[in-house]
Amino acid sequence: MAGTLYLIPTPLGDEDSALAAIPEQVRQLVAGLDSFVVEHPKTARRHLKQLGLSRPLQEIQLAELNEHTAATAVSALLDPLLEGKDIGLMSEAGCPAVADPGAELVRLAHQHGIRVVPLAGPSSILLALMASGLNGQSFAFHGYLPVDKAERSKRIKELEAESLRLKRTQIFIETPYRNRRLLDDLQAACKPNTLVTVAVDLTLSTQSIHTRTVGEWKKQSPDLDKRPAIFLLLSPS
Repeated sequence: MAGTLYLIPTPLGDEDSALAAIPEQVRQLVAGLDSFVVEHPKTARRHLKQLGLSRPLQEIQLAELNEHTAATAVSALLDPLLEGKDIGLMSEAGCPAVADPGAELVRLAHQHGIRVVPLAGPSSILLALMASGLNGQSFAFHGYLPVDKAERSKRIKELEAESLRLKRTQIFIETPYRNRRLLDDLQAACKPNTLVTVAVDLTLSTQSIHTRTVGEWKKQSPDLDKRPAIFLLLSPS
């Protein structure tokens, strides 16, 4: 009988408030596992310690799955599951398989009839959407926008137009050191009445979530430097 692939959420930061967002059920399950598929072993070891893993870390098996993993190597990660071993899949932060390379392993698990169990935990996408006041009935997550300034501006205008047409909340992220640049580009590309939410340091003591029109954001100068942030956009009808 095949094992179970558990999708294990991880904290969005190192503070106690972030750790408190991980349910006790997750901690208890992690304590009983000794094999994990992770994005980066160093981060995974820290998360496992945070989650209260009692056994020595040298007894834990960590297999890597990240953007550098060859497609041909992903299927080999299923072997322990097919042999009957339970495995935990962990992301760098938040929920695995959402904006995360672990989705490929989950897809293969379904193809092989392996039981997949998602566990509750913090998702920056849903937390930001919940707190934004924007449309939670229709929304789309777009990951990272283009790095090139002209391409990024073009994409922002496309997302704004789509938001107006479909009444859809558009959600995207940026590398922390480029947060301010993205907000500047949103201000330059969008109409003054378009709503933009900036959610920063979710689940941390420094958490900040604000929804303002583009015109109002032009009067603000928030500190976004090197802070994990998520952006939402909604064009009002």
